[in-house]
Amino acid sequence: MRRALRHFLDAIKFEHTVFALPFAYVAMVLAADGWPGWRVVVWVTLAMTGARTLAMSVNRLADRLTDAANPRTAQRHLPTGLLAPWHMLLAAVASGALLAFSGWMLNPLCLKLAPWAALFLIGYSYTKRFTWTSHWILGFTDGIAAAGGWIAVSGVFAPPTFLLWFALTVWIAGFDLIYACQDVDFDKRAGLHSFPARFGIAPALHAAKVCHVLTVVAFGALGWTMGLGWLYWAGVVVVAGLFVYEHSLISPTDLSRLDVAFFNVNGYIALILFAAVLGGRLF
Repeated sequence: MRRALRHFLDAIKFEHTVFALPFAYVAMVLAADGWPGWRVVVWVTLAMTGARTLAMSVNRLADRLTDAANPRTAQRHLPTGLLAPWHMLLAAVASGALLAFSGWMLNPLCLKLAPWAALFLIGYSYTKRFTWTSHWILGFTDGIAAAGGWIAVSGVFAPPTFLLWFALTVWIAGFDLIYACQDVDFDKRAGLHSFPARFGIAPALHAAKVCHVLTVVAFGALGWTMGLGWLYWAGVVVVAGLFVYEHSLISPTDLSRLDVAFFNVNGYIALILFAAVLGGRLF
């Protein structure tokens, strides 16, 4: 059982929850104008854990055949038999139930929106089969984290909710565009519709840059709208610098450092933005 759990957590890259979870906390801090209370923090954390586990379990289950055919992903847990499809299906059902229960414990609007969130969390894994806009659909889906964090505190939508949602949409879309560049040849052979496979690596990297410029602009608008302090603006400057560094690591002819750009830098960005919002609100 411990071995299966270890394989499962590795398969869904549980540690990458750090990408979206801080944005739920950002939204909570802003909506509450400070500390939102342990009850909200605990149930939002559980909702986010359930949401991401649902998304990744379905993703691994839906992509198991293409993963097996792709040399880059052929050693993943389902293609190699380390996990069985029923493991992922069971995890998806359990995590979906956790998401719904957490929404119920938060407030009526969270509960009402939970099925719609689940629809995107399940559905985005299939979008690459028919549209090259899948990167932005993934970003929009991750952006639900920010909206959910705000609604968990306030029980309503508000203009900052949409700024946060937009920022997370273009941020995630940008680094997913970068990540997809390594599968261009396979996507073409398999008939998958990624942006890099449709338009090429150079245009994809350019689109990623545009997305990340828009991310910084959105966070600038958020800081101005919410009246955040100098620590927030310092964090935004650091994040902008990290975006520049991230894009300096890769080029259309050299993707050898893509993993560093994708995993390390974006994890730092999420944590720095959370610290910046917390500092900007408190000071």
